[in-house]
Amino acid sequence: MPIHRVIEAFRRRAVAGRRPALVLFDIDGTLLLTGRAGVRAMEAAFEALFGVADAFAGISMGGRTDSWLVSQALARAGVPDTPENHGRFRDAYVPRLAEEIVRPGAGTRGVMPGVRALLDAVQQRPELHLALLTGNYRDAAEIKLGHFALWSYFGWGAFSDDSADRNALVPIARARAAAHGVPDAARTRVVVIGDTPHDVTCAAVAGARSIAVTTGGHTRDELARAGADVVLDDLSDTAGVLRLLGAPR
Repeated sequence: MPIHRVIEAFRRRAVAGRRPALVLFDIDGTLLLTGRAGVRAMEAAFEALFGVADAFAGISMGGRTDSWLVSQALARAGVPDTPENHGRFRDAYVPRLAEEIVRPGAGTRGVMPGVRALLDAVQQRPELHLALLTGNYRDAAEIKLGHFALWSYFGWGAFSDDSADRNALVPIARARAAAHGVPDAARTRVVVIGDTPHDVTCAAVAGARSIAVTTGGHTRDELARAGADVVLDDLSDTAGVLRLLGAPR
């Protein structure tokens, strides 16, 4: 048998012994942190449009969708919560984010430990299918990930544009996965990787597994109490995370 057929047969046997999965990554606090570029851009956009400064002050942002956050700010400001106002905000926010992302900002900024190595490793596993599950608008997700050279790993997912309710995003990602060639076996077995209790909850309500990391500021105890299947300090143990992605529920 020609050597290339031997190699292909070996690869197919190896893949057949692995469990397929659709792996959905959160962005902020999980893959990267931007030094609060998103917050600065949201505040600036809202003030420019509606004349209200610090419109998001005191609103807990972690794990929320951009659309949900805008609804909260509009309600507090007494501004109608309409699709038109949401569209105006998104159109003003996205270019401001592109400006803020290149500035030093405050707090942690950069790709989280182990992320690049893990994404490289997952790409080498044909039974694992990468996508995003994020509260960001799609264009905002592309700006953040593109700035840190991570967008090419993904390209699609479920976003705030799809629903303000984060708990609706796993079903949306499952449905969208079919159009991206993800097989039924992987769409049935979804793993959400995130850093907040909201990431854990959205996985649970959709019957998906969750791997939670503490890189976004929530403690191990908080994530465990939220019901995370696994809690890790970060994603630096590539082999260990790959084993978790292949583990039965």
